[in-house]
Amino acid sequence: MNSRISIVIPAKNEQAGLEKILPELGELYPDYNIIVVDDGSNDRTEQLCKSNNVTVVRHPYSKGNGASIKTGARAADSDILVFMDADGQHKPEDVRRLLDKMNEGFDMVVGARSASSQASVGRLCANTFYNWFASLIVGQKIDDLTSGYRAVKSRYFREFLYLLPNGFSYPTTCTMAFFRSGYSVGYIPVEVEKRIGRSHIRWLRDGTRFLLILFKIGTLYSPLKIFLPVSLISFGTGVCYYLFTYITAGRFTNMSALLFTTSVIIFLMGLISEQITSLLYSKVGDD
Repeated sequence: MNSRISIVIPAKNEQAGLEKILPELGELYPDYNIIVVDDGSNDRTEQLCKSNNVTVVRHPYSKGNGASIKTGARAADSDILVFMDADGQHKPEDVRRLLDKMNEGFDMVVGARSASSQASVGRLCANTFYNWFASLIVGQKIDDLTSGYRAVKSRYFREFLYLLPNGFSYPTTCTMAFFRSGYSVGYIPVEVEKRIGRSHIRWLRDGTRFLLILFKIGTLYSPLKIFLPVSLISFGTGVCYYLFTYITAGRFTNMSALLFTTSVIIFLMGLISEQITSLLYSKVGDD
């Protein structure tokens, strides 16, 4: 591949992981621009990057994984961006496989983790459900919705920087935005190592946030696919309740009226959201 390539690595106190992957990346890809975004670390991340002749961009305070990704994308002057974690989970040799897959005509290629590569049974179940739900919404098979190991054409990725959150759900947003805009997304199977150091994910905080990903999936791609079923459920419940009260009491109750009204409001909200989404993506690629 002749395109200029940057490898962007967000890092927050990941000195141990960087000590492992930076020398390997430098040896395997001496011509690539390796950018580490130091997200307010208080360890030797910055010094370690400089000693490995790696470009480092430092946040004065921690802004989040997604914010680091956006900083790295803005700092990179390359045609292809490769994103990987700093905790030693992603194997540097798989970068070549991602890029080879892109040569087949894909705009983004994601490293899909196997079941044995998941950190826990709970995370495996959650990711399996996310993949199934996203595939249902998109109409295409999604092998790994939340993987942070991916290669992407920079000009397309930068179109969605304003959509990406500052937290850990940037892969989900990015994937759904690419599908919604008609860009080609491919997958390759990857095996990941056990992370070095402690995870920054907090189950109570991030577990709640990941539940919201399910709604973001639908609203990013096609809001009516979320709002319409909810509207129909409300309407159907209203019909059933009306029939029940009519048969038992011979009257139309306020609860039935409320359910009917709610179903109409939900449908109209979905319709408006669908129009906003269409306008949002209509500008993609105009430049």
